[in-house]
Amino acid sequence: MVHAAGAVCTRRARFDVPPGAGSPDAGGPVVVRVTGLPVSLHEDSLRGRISAGPAGLRIADIRVEYGATLRRGDELPGLRLDFEDAEDRQARLRDRTDRLRKEIAEVAALRAEPPAPRRGDPPRWAPVESILALASFVDSRLAALHRRLREAEDELERATHASDVLQHRMDEASSALDTGRTSPSVTALVTLIGAQEAAEAEGSAADGEAAGAARAVELDLEYHVPGACWLPVYQLRLDGRSGQGTLVLRATVAQRTGEDWSGVRLGLSTADLLRRADLPELRSLRIGRRQAEPAALSWREPPAGLADLFAGYDAAAVPLRLRGGERVVFHAEEPAPGTRYGTAYAAASADEGPGGLLLGAVGGGGPIGAPPPPPSFGAPPPPPAPMAQPGAPAASAPVSRKAARTRAAAFAPAAEGFADVSPEPPGTAAPGADLLDYARLTLAGPDAGEDRRGTLRPSTVAHPVAAEYRLRAASVARLPRPAHAVDVRSSAGSFDYRFDTAAPVDVAADGRWHTVPVSEVPVSTEFEYVTVPAVDPAVFGTVLLTNTSPHALLAGPVDVMVDGDFVLTAPLPTLAPGRRESVGLGVAESVKVARRAHMHESTAGLRGGTTVLEHTVEVDVANRLPYPVTVQVRERVPVTADKDVRIDEHKASPPWTPAERPVAGQEDEYVRGLRSWRVALEPGGTATLTGGYAVRLPAGKAVVGGNRRN
Repeated sequence: MVHAAGAVCTRRARFDVPPGAGSPDAGGPVVVRVTGLPVSLHEDSLRGRISAGPAGLRIADIRVEYGATLRRGDELPGLRLDFEDAEDRQARLRDRTDRLRKEIAEVAALRAEPPAPRRGDPPRWAPVESILALASFVDSRLAALHRRLREAEDELERATHASDVLQHRMDEASSALDTGRTSPSVTALVTLIGAQEAAEAEGSAADGEAAGAARAVELDLEYHVPGACWLPVYQLRLDGRSGQGTLVLRATVAQRTGEDWSGVRLGLSTADLLRRADLPELRSLRIGRRQAEPAALSWREPPAGLADLFAGYDAAAVPLRLRGGERVVFHAEEPAPGTRYGTAYAAASADEGPGGLLLGAVGGGGPIGAPPPPPSFGAPPPPPAPMAQPGAPAASAPVSRKAARTRAAAFAPAAEGFADVSPEPPGTAAPGADLLDYARLTLAGPDAGEDRRGTLRPSTVAHPVAAEYRLRAASVARLPRPAHAVDVRSSAGSFDYRFDTAAPVDVAADGRWHTVPVSEVPVSTEFEYVTVPAVDPAVFGTVLLTNTSPHALLAGPVDVMVDGDFVLTAPLPTLAPGRRESVGLGVAESVKVARRAHMHESTAGLRGGTTVLEHTVEVDVANRLPYPVTVQVRERVPVTADKDVRIDEHKASPPWTPAERPVAGQEDEYVRGLRSWRVALEPGGTATLTGGYAVRLPAGKAVVGGNRRN
């Protein structure tokens, strides 16, 4: 089930269990390992149910286990091996070109350098032949090296291109194809238990063979994975002669969940998986005597004395306080053979001078090698060690056992002094939904806060590998949308819809759009041609689409096919059941229209105090199509809000009608003064439409822009 963001997948596992499996007499619970789950799944969404199996068998626990497998070279996919070979060849060619460039630089640096002349020696003859021979050698060697360098650079360019192509193929490949050296894996551990009475019923069956045979079990696992989305698209197939059509609902689905969907029953939903859908629990308000709050079911308070559990840990963790710039020197006194455990530590300053800090921690009462016991349960953590007074001599030698124990007594609080101190019992806590999710509960350690240590808390930290794969899967949200595509959440409005495919489909996990057929939608269609000759002499073909299905149609692009030929892609708005909308088909070249307007200005009234502007409109329409058509010709009569101006309409032939529907995109407003003709034309037929109006205004006024306008 693909939602607006993410998907809910259901896997079915089939296996056999022995009779009485899961009962205490059969060896206890049965653990089933279901492998091959995607790494990006949300572990808290894993659910399981037994759809078929022996009576009494049920699921007691279900958990997620993460693992990894190191692959050998022969276990890697061929695409990964080809890419590694291309990278190795590219690295070798790069090293070769670097060596050739270095050798060219060394050869080009060869020069004939004569020895430095001594004072008083006559001039020497220049070895011209040797210099020319050296220059010839350098020239020929450089020519050969440059030729080899060009060949190596060409090979390197081809190797780089091949490596880039393979890298692109790996990036565009399905995310279900793991090309890494290490392959992560996710396994669901399902614990099954059975009722004792069901096992006894199986054992006492009449047919011994049937009772002793293994029973087949079907286990359904449901989980939520990110990285999936869908958009509705349509295909409208029209018959140009009759105007009848068929609307096919399709969907473009993109997913990068980590598993290919092959031969699956696909569902499409507009619901948001991250939106809470549980009903609120309303508390009843009663007037009368006060009543106690009902106790939460399946919940108990934390045990008393929970703070005492960590008293020994707090007593052993003595805080150390040092003055700045001092160095700690530890001295340990080894216990005598056969004596009880005891160790003393002393610290001194670096210069053995005043201001040293003395620390002590002694344990006693346990055997050799055992940790020291805590002073007393229920005692608070010991106070920090006091700072030494200035001027006191620093300890520079190991202290004796008696002195160490004396100092240790100063750090360990007396038990009798804190015997009556105990934490107050915590108040009654009502369990939340997160505390009832037992699979995610973890025990907080001693390093947690005072109010959290030793209590069960839900774990909110995701597995690092799963978090990385979820980030990769989220890349489908940034895919470019097709033309005229609308997000399903915005087009669905306040309602949620679900569409199921009529047949199994395949969707690869490559993060690209895949178009899958969903179903045919019952609609009624009607051809109509619309023209506004006062604005544009072109005639536009439209189809009136009425949604006769019991559910709404979401907004999206529609591919219009007329007589099997693709015409154009038009936007389709959201259609509620029974709603009618027009879809444009573009300009119809075979339907022609021509408009002629005549204007006559005159005066009327007493002494010519009124100016009359007579307008006459003639429109010729011709049908050049081989089948009859219906053409709607739209005109506009001016309107006025001035009480001194009056508009008189002339009788039109054939009669025109006022506007029957609002302007597209402005459902609450009608076009003022809109008039339209509807004329039916046979193949090759023509028609002439006439109409007009008169504008009467005072003689001292004029139309903005001039009275003589067409």
